[in-house]
Amino acid sequence: MTRDTSVVVTGLGLVTAAGPDTDSTWAAVRDGRATARPDPELRDLQVSLSCRVAAVDGLRPRLSGAAHLDPGARMGLAAVAQALDTAKLDPTAWDPARVAVVTGCSVGGAHTQQAAEARFATDGPESVSPYFLTGYLPNMVCAAIAQHLGVTGPTLNVATACASGATALGTARDLLASGHCDIAVVCGVEAAVTPLLVTGFAQLRALSDQCSRPFDAARDGFVIAEGSGALILERPEYAAARSAPRAARLIGYGASSDAHHLVAPHPEGRHAERALRAALAEAGVSPGDVDHVNAHGTSTPRGDAVEAAVLARVFPHRPPVTSAKGALGHTLGAAGAIEAALTVLALRADLVPPTAGLTDPDPALDIDAVAGTARPLASTVAVSNSFGFGGHNAVVVLARD
Repeated sequence: MTRDTSVVVTGLGLVTAAGPDTDSTWAAVRDGRATARPDPELRDLQVSLSCRVAAVDGLRPRLSGAAHLDPGARMGLAAVAQALDTAKLDPTAWDPARVAVVTGCSVGGAHTQQAAEARFATDGPESVSPYFLTGYLPNMVCAAIAQHLGVTGPTLNVATACASGATALGTARDLLASGHCDIAVVCGVEAAVTPLLVTGFAQLRALSDQCSRPFDAARDGFVIAEGSGALILERPEYAAARSAPRAARLIGYGASSDAHHLVAPHPEGRHAERALRAALAEAGVSPGDVDHVNAHGTSTPRGDAVEAAVLARVFPHRPPVTSAKGALGHTLGAAGAIEAALTVLALRADLVPPTAGLTDPDPALDIDAVAGTARPLASTVAVSNSFGFGGHNAVVVLARD
């Protein structure tokens, strides 16, 4: 008999190129509205399109030293504040030793790194801020959230490239299930729209300078993006005792590694499929119980083809498939958390959002990719896939509560 490791999702928060809050992000995804724009800071590069968060300076938290935080950390704190508000949690009232903070951030403070390198090159070592490392190191998002909330329980950052946000959810779920905490603040963050990092992805031919169009016959790469997604997870007993709002349940998690290539997925998607089947088994649901899939769907020719083949094998009933990256771009390490939050919103709204940019579905892909407008669908169970460079695979199964 499988041990019940499900946890309750009680709060959500989002900061993306679509807007600084959950409502604006959900509206863009629900309406299939792309947020990619020409980026003046990238105008001299091979690719100059991005989904950048606007007015990030307006997201400064009330925290000592916040002026020196990287924009990504400020996005994370803003998303967490929203999530705590919707969860009706007061950090001054909880036991801080029974709270965990788990973040998914792969790159770290890229904007801080860029500024420090420019100062170093122009004015020498003495010009580099003493706050450089506290803005740059990937764990500092987690540290800033824990400090801001006064959390003294387990705190850690995970970095599994574009699967980081989903890996953070699975790690937090494990901390709750093992009894290490009652509440887990989970946050996926990435603000990596800098010339050097964009050039790196462009050199891999992973980017499009036209649009993000997952599962489209003309797809040619993703649009790089930044943003943050936060979810509050709680042990069911704890959530019930405080009469917490219940947005959904995280009922299954699966992870695996391709051990195949540093950037390319396994050509057969064998281990991505294993992670998906493991998540379903842990959730105690059959493939036929899944009502819709929030795909990783990056809009790369190979990645979408491999994922579609996996979905076709696992789900012969062809549930509707969507990808938020058409609307929001690829937020890298934040994507898994952002997309899990969007999956919760889709479950609660009884619809599957369209895949923005998808106008000519690739006939070679045997999936039912939603295009054009949102599809009304009363859903009980949904899957959210996340795959990252290095062969990292992470899948979460969410259920309407």
